[in-house]
Amino acid sequence: MSISVKEISKYYGEQKALDKVSFQIEKGEIVGFLGPNGAGKSTLMKILTGYLSASEGIASVNNVLLSEDLKAVQRSIGYLPEHNPLYTEMYVREYLAFNASIYKTDKSRIEEVIEMTGLLPEANKKIEQLSKGYRQRVGLASALLHDPEVLILDEPTTGLDPNQLTEIRNLILKVGKQKTIFLSTHIMQEVEAICDRVIIIDKGVIVADKKMKELREEKEQLIQVEFDYRIEEVALNALPNLISAKNIGGFHYELKFDTDKDMRPAVFDFAHDNGLKTLQLNRKSKNLETLFSELTTQK
Repeated sequence: MSISVKEISKYYGEQKALDKVSFQIEKGEIVGFLGPNGAGKSTLMKILTGYLSASEGIASVNNVLLSEDLKAVQRSIGYLPEHNPLYTEMYVREYLAFNASIYKTDKSRIEEVIEMTGLLPEANKKIEQLSKGYRQRVGLASALLHDPEVLILDEPTTGLDPNQLTEIRNLILKVGKQKTIFLSTHIMQEVEAICDRVIIIDKGVIVADKKMKELREEKEQLIQVEFDYRIEEVALNALPNLISAKNIGGFHYELKFDTDKDMRPAVFDFAHDNGLKTLQLNRKSKNLETLFSELTTQK
């Protein structure tokens, strides 16, 4: 087991940042960690890397408990924090050599990670001269220097332009062939593109833990419809395969169906049979964005 989290809670005074969080990550998985701002993502990642201690519960990395041998855990983790801390006045190779000395890693590893992360064209520059995308590559190269089994990446693509985002995403995919990766992000497409699994946290509580394959295969669909006047939601229960119906404002309704069959014709026929005019009719397949919205929208 690469990462095991059992009943982890974290308090800041009376404020509870994490509430009995539990999950496990298998070796070789790429797992996306999603949640609104302040949900507890960075707090949990800092606990896993030893920067913070949990108030309650236990966690282990590569079957080593953080509470028993923190240094061994940190040796097996590569960590890229949300605000990538770099000594910008240093040259790329100089910075990596400095970190290699801290990890007591052979200096030959520097050229390996430079090539692995695509830094070779910029390797002779000072970090302050690099774009945000290349600075992220330097941070990732530093995290990879000691050849860790697990990578923990906190918002690795924040602030990148679309081209840089694609480059870093591809780099994570490449590295993920040999590592276990646990990454937090706000970008749904990023999780859908590179992750095997997604864990969603809201207000310090895990609200979903799904394989991406299962999410893609779910039959559930959402249809948003606008009629020419308001009707009672209960009248919509006559629609086949309907899970729920709710008014979302004015004459707009959101209908949830448990089928992969396109239900728009059925909704159109329902409107016609009941003397309604259909002004708008849109289908939204169940995806990560709709799941996230359902589970984290403020009630």
